[in-house]
Amino acid sequence: MDAFFAAVEQRDEPELKGKPVIVGGNPNSRSVVSTCSYEARKFGIHSGMPTSQAKRLCPQGIFLTPDFEKYSAASKSIMAIFHTYTPLVEQVSLDEAYLDVTENKLKLEDPVKLAALIKQHIFAVTKLTASAGVAPAMFLAKIASDMQKPDGLTVVYPDKVLEFLKDLPVRKIPGVGPRTEEILHGMTLNTCGDIWGVKPKDLTAKLGKWGIELFHKARGEDSREVNPHYERTQLSAEETFPKDVTDTPWLKRKLAQLAEHVFYDLEQEEKTGRTVVLKVKYHDFEQITRSRTLAAPPQDWHALHEIACDLLKRKTLAGRKPIRLLGLGISGLRSRGEIPVPAQGELF
Repeated sequence: MDAFFAAVEQRDEPELKGKPVIVGGNPNSRSVVSTCSYEARKFGIHSGMPTSQAKRLCPQGIFLTPDFEKYSAASKSIMAIFHTYTPLVEQVSLDEAYLDVTENKLKLEDPVKLAALIKQHIFAVTKLTASAGVAPAMFLAKIASDMQKPDGLTVVYPDKVLEFLKDLPVRKIPGVGPRTEEILHGMTLNTCGDIWGVKPKDLTAKLGKWGIELFHKARGEDSREVNPHYERTQLSAEETFPKDVTDTPWLKRKLAQLAEHVFYDLEQEEKTGRTVVLKVKYHDFEQITRSRTLAAPPQDWHALHEIACDLLKRKTLAGRKPIRLLGLGISGLRSRGEIPVPAQGELF
């Protein structure tokens, strides 16, 4: 979906159309941008940016608190539309999914026509635009879906995969963030085509086992298949930052955003869990996870945020070592009611 949260707000409030809308909260608070309209992006605003900074970049911006209930309702309508075309739908988030349309309910052989139909169907029902990528591999479809936003449709035909990848910047490959890009540029590897002549061992020496995956993806090789029945044992959210971060208060604000997102997803899926998991990837690609198992599941996102901040403070090098990625999740998921809640709360 295109600028999903902001687009829903503009749809529901016509006076917001054509204006810079920033979803994330009060710019005078410690909140961060969740998403923003394309009108706001022209000012350099992006997801993860403090709303106070967004306000400085765009004083005329309209700042809104996220309404996840509204976004979830729109998401359910969109996912229902997908299932009218194929049962093989793997939902990634509220606004993104993979569809395997090799066998589809309309028995259309042309996936491009099918993608166009689905886009039209979404707009007819929700009045929201979507961008689609059509490709023989999941990660290629993901890259393609981002190439002509908003309301785009990009196709990578099987016999054109290498042509598509040859001049594609390495940063476009999912999982390649600013630090990986910097390392690859240091090896004079700027495009996927540049990686073709590199030995896998040279990539792993710099990037660890991620180097092998990158080696294959640069050639369009990906064995993943759409899995509609994947049963998650952990529900989480994470974000790779545009720049490495040492500002602990900023990291705590980001954890608040992740906690709110995770807890809302838990409620929507009617799941709960007692183990809070914090994921940190430092600037040098060292990755750690720290967890705490509670006597009872956290009762709201504020409680989840408090535990995450404590883990960040006590169990990581936040503030002393630059961080490039932060993730937060609940593991050991079970249906609500399966985990008995003690009558007495935790003392500490």
